[in-house]
Amino acid sequence: MRDIAVFTGSAHPELAEEICAHLGVPLSPSRVSRFANDCLEVQLQGNCRERDVFLVQPLVAPVQEHLVELLLMCDAARGASAGRITVVMPHYSYARSDKKDAPRISIGGRLVADLLVSAGAGRVLTMTLHSPQVHGFFSVPVDHLHALRELAAHFRQYDLSRTTVVSPDLGNAKEAAAFARMIGAQVAAGAKQRFADDRVSISSVIGEVAGRDVIVLDDEIAKGSTVLELLQRLRELGPRSIRVACTHGLFAAGALKRLGEQPDVLEIVCTNTVPVPVEERTDKLRVLSIAPAFAEAVRRIHNGESVSALFDALPGH
Repeated sequence: MRDIAVFTGSAHPELAEEICAHLGVPLSPSRVSRFANDCLEVQLQGNCRERDVFLVQPLVAPVQEHLVELLLMCDAARGASAGRITVVMPHYSYARSDKKDAPRISIGGRLVADLLVSAGAGRVLTMTLHSPQVHGFFSVPVDHLHALRELAAHFRQYDLSRTTVVSPDLGNAKEAAAFARMIGAQVAAGAKQRFADDRVSISSVIGEVAGRDVIVLDDEIAKGSTVLELLQRLRELGPRSIRVACTHGLFAAGALKRLGEQPDVLEIVCTNTVPVPVEERTDKLRVLSIAPAFAEAVRRIHNGESVSALFDALPGH
């Protein structure tokens, strides 16, 4: 793959290296430095001229630092006469800011999309947007992958004959239903109300849970307040076992420790779209790699092949 160049920012270099290993191409070097006045500078140290450039950078904490880094990488590639610039953003954290649900607030998801395009991004490759409609905020093509195949492959090692996939809320129910179909399970959903960023109430669970093996599926787990609230409702219904799964394991503010301390949670499964620090991991955590899926998507984009086969299992994608 002669004309491809893959660069990474500082958010998740391990994932970029793994993607390159699957592609069979070297990870091109880049340098991020900081001036005395706190401004960032990015230098892409590999040749970009007329090449197909892929910039790997999930938006994880510190999000604003990593966002500016990514914008500077786009601008640097454009200034170096890149043939095409594709932003590979496994996690788009601003997808949570997708609507105006209070007066005088910014729709950050759209603003950040505009910034990326203005900086030179000609295409975006991402995974499991918090709100699928964020796809429409971009004025350039977006390939929106999901990790359901990887999660399904993991859970097929278990007896799934009495399994129910539970979505914490109705917003994620479509994805939970698609996942349930993939593994031949039933589906249920929590009736959730959110009062603040970290305060939620789940009044009931719609679906069959009693005496069944439950897989709680969410798109991301940040503080874990929604999952912990859902576990309380589930316990009242008497499931046989509980496992927790998500695509983006953000695990902020000690969430992984709190989930790991739940005695009835047998396993916590996430993917490596975002880095999970080794020192925070528990014996219950399983991190699945989505590098092969991203590598295949990059290969297909580069070769002008269809990418839709990689996400055709999920309706609305």
